[in-house]
Amino acid sequence: MSKKVGKIMQQKVIMFLKSKKRTTVKLNELYGLFSGEVSYNDFANVIQSLEQKGLLRPVKSHYTNNKEIPLYNTYRINKLAFKDQLVDDIQKFKLSSHPLIDLSYYFSSSESQWQKDLPFIKLVNKYFKYSGVPQKEVSAAERSYQITGDEKWIDFKGGKSLLKRLAVYDKLRIVHNADPLMVAVNPKNFTPPYIHLIVENKATFYEFQQFLEESLLTSLIYGSGWKIIGNINLLQKQLSLPDKGHRFYYFGDLDWEGLSIWSGVFAKQKVLPAAGFYQMLLTKPATSGKKNQKQNREALDKFTKHFNKDEAAKIEKLLAGGYYYPQEGLGRDDIVKVMEEMKWI
Repeated sequence: MSKKVGKIMQQKVIMFLKSKKRTTVKLNELYGLFSGEVSYNDFANVIQSLEQKGLLRPVKSHYTNNKEIPLYNTYRINKLAFKDQLVDDIQKFKLSSHPLIDLSYYFSSSESQWQKDLPFIKLVNKYFKYSGVPQKEVSAAERSYQITGDEKWIDFKGGKSLLKRLAVYDKLRIVHNADPLMVAVNPKNFTPPYIHLIVENKATFYEFQQFLEESLLTSLIYGSGWKIIGNINLLQKQLSLPDKGHRFYYFGDLDWEGLSIWSGVFAKQKVLPAAGFYQMLLTKPATSGKKNQKQNREALDKFTKHFNKDEAAKIEKLLAGGYYYPQEGLGRDDIVKVMEEMKWI
């Protein structure tokens, strides 16, 4: 038996022993893990090795199996030895982790909890090491995206609990009270359906505002990047409008981050891509850059469903190639044309 095969067999037995709630295990249970795939001698060598390491202790009153390499019919599992290994693993990680990260919780937790959280602990550690302690308050969605590339992780996928276990949640300057929306309104269209267009950037907001009165829009909203995820639900209250009869559309930079922001807004409110503006962008030359943005395939898949096959393929290809379209890629004539036609509503 090669060392590699022996190590794989040993790891398989160890994983099984860790999963056992009882403190004893029958020899035939262990042998059954391999379903005749290995010889008895190879199996016996693995079990004896685990005995020598103190992970298995024979129950001598249950006797041996009388084989050429005798093994006991029952073994006691040394649970404490597994705990010692877990403590060693946590201590080893702690030596290279950022000083703000507190791993105390995991010393008294289970190995399964440690293994489940470890990939995210590494991401949090990487964030603090490369970005330091943040000085600016941002929404949970934006901070979540910065740490994991998934804007929903903190609020919807257990991220907040993990950050609290690490005692760093309060260090991340996550804003809890959403800022008011910056909104321009068109009084002529304060009858249902109420149509609202969110634009990601301030320059685009002011450019679009010039054509608001001639459009079918009820309001034009400045999204301010990730902030819109935290305050989109304030709109009806700020405008004193009924809760029903609203249609929301979004227009942002056509890049990975822009898609992630849209996806985060969509999770809070059914906000559709303002397809007409994106379609107009696709007729322009793309810009190279932003190759280091975190990719969000889920957001891309959801986004491209609102476009035809050729448009979807073009969007995927340009993002894969490190290209993007800034909102500012649309000129005044382009904006007027799309605002007048409003075929995307």
